[in-house]
Amino acid sequence: MGHVQAVWIALVVVSWFYAAAWFWQGWIALRGMPTLPDLTRVDADALEALPDGAGPQLSVIVPACNEAESIEASLRSLLGSRGIRLEILAVNDRSTDATGAIIDRVAAENAGPHVLRAIHIDALPVGWLGKPHAMATAAAEATAEWLLFTDGDVMFAADALERALRCAREKRADHFVLVPTLIVHSVAERALQAAMQVLAQWSIRLWKVSDPKARDFVGVGGFNLIRSEAYRAIGGFESMPMEVLDDLRIGWKLKRAGFRAMVALGPDLVRIRWIAGALSVFKLIEKNSFATFRFRTVFHVLAAVGMTLVALVPLAAVLAGWSGLPHAVWIVAGGWVAWGGIGLTYWANRKLMLAPAWMAVFFVPCVLLVAVAFVRSMVLTLVRGGIRWRGTYYPLEMLREHCGKW
Repeated sequence: MGHVQAVWIALVVVSWFYAAAWFWQGWIALRGMPTLPDLTRVDADALEALPDGAGPQLSVIVPACNEAESIEASLRSLLGSRGIRLEILAVNDRSTDATGAIIDRVAAENAGPHVLRAIHIDALPVGWLGKPHAMATAAAEATAEWLLFTDGDVMFAADALERALRCAREKRADHFVLVPTLIVHSVAERALQAAMQVLAQWSIRLWKVSDPKARDFVGVGGFNLIRSEAYRAIGGFESMPMEVLDDLRIGWKLKRAGFRAMVALGPDLVRIRWIAGALSVFKLIEKNSFATFRFRTVFHVLAAVGMTLVALVPLAAVLAGWSGLPHAVWIVAGGWVAWGGIGLTYWANRKLMLAPAWMAVFFVPCVLLVAVAFVRSMVLTLVRGGIRWRGTYYPLEMLREHCGKW
């Protein structure tokens, strides 16, 4: 009987450990997320004015590989930008579809105030991943004081870039991330997006990115706005030619080099269709998740187990009420407190996720889906001996050799 009693006491402790952890996550998010500026609520005219002159105020770098379905709409949204002078460098990176022809046509038709230049890459040098090489190539030709690294499927509101650049200059930021709004077409897509953001908060507190003493950093492929002087000071993408997570890595390098980083919200200023159906998470994570843990199997497995536990333990604790066994009430209480913390985290992130707190009811299945996708990413990479992305194969040995530590 003593052993049984010890087991139940241990279960009570575990239940309340996760309750405390989740309640803490919800509490810090509730306090921290409102401190992020919302550019849609900021009077742009009250911010620092952009510099006068004939040259571009911002160079926008758009790498595109087989983006024929989205590249024209993305470029035209950039060309429709107001209140700012742009130099747009659209890179056709070895596309096998009509991407290059579309870029050339849009550039030829452009008669607006912005400059649009096409860059065509026909071959990938040894020792490079495609996207870092495309961005490094374009950045070498950029002439503005600020560089915006984005993607070929991102849509911009007419005032998005003016607001972002003026805010970055006002706050004296060197690296400015405007979190894109994800375009979703179903409840399942929104639920998955929300669950992934709630999970991400365990490793990245967005409101702490601007704190030079905090370890938190971030980078977003759809919107990395960087002062060109800071970009070149860290060696640019030439310093990370084989980096799979190029957006996060450049954020890490800038933060560790002492440059000021900043994150802002702005619903619908920058939009991207990132999740195309809940099962698309398998393809999204296939390239990136193993790289997050620097291709280290043990850490990757621990991460998958960890995210499974943070979802399943609170649920199991609540279900323990049906057991009728001693101390079950204390386990159940811990489970409900944990779920309260999960709901609080959803509520605190509602402006970022554009998802209501009640979507926490989908948290467990969404996390399990992500965990399976994590394991699948690792297994596929190990079996294939590398990753295949955008038609190019990159050996695992080379990726491990060139990836840096976090």
